[in-house]
Amino acid sequence: MERIQRADLNFQVVELIAKRSTCARAHVGALATREGRIIATGYNGVPVGAPHCSLGTTCDCDKPCTRAIHAEANLIAFAAKFGTPLNNSELWVNMSPCIKCAELIIQSGIKAVHYRIPYRDEAGLILLKQAGIELLQEKEEYGI
Repeated sequence: MERIQRADLNFQVVELIAKRSTCARAHVGALATREGRIIATGYNGVPVGAPHCSLGTTCDCDKPCTRAIHAEANLIAFAAKFGTPLNNSELWVNMSPCIKCAELIIQSGIKAVHYRIPYRDEAGLILLKQAGIELLQEKEEYGI
């Protein structure tokens, strides 16, 4: 059996984490690593205790979501809540960050962002690049 590469492992874990998403519009997962080890995770969804998204009642999937907290923001909040520093860590997400998440990524000290699919607005990627964050768009080489 061939040993799995770290990038493939991390993206498989990201896809698994995304399955916890409570957003009806998009399922996004995120994880942070330091020295190749997972230190925090997050997925998009409504705040703790709020009703989950439901098509036709609480969500209109034709418009951008206003209820869900993005995966990157949930990851950063989780790390802060439990005292896990993100300085010099790497972020792995299945969709590139929006502008607001990019701001949080910069402020948290994350040094690199690995992503698969570009977000509909590339302003987040532009801001990350301006801040000197390494951006790596990875290609999918496996199927889950």
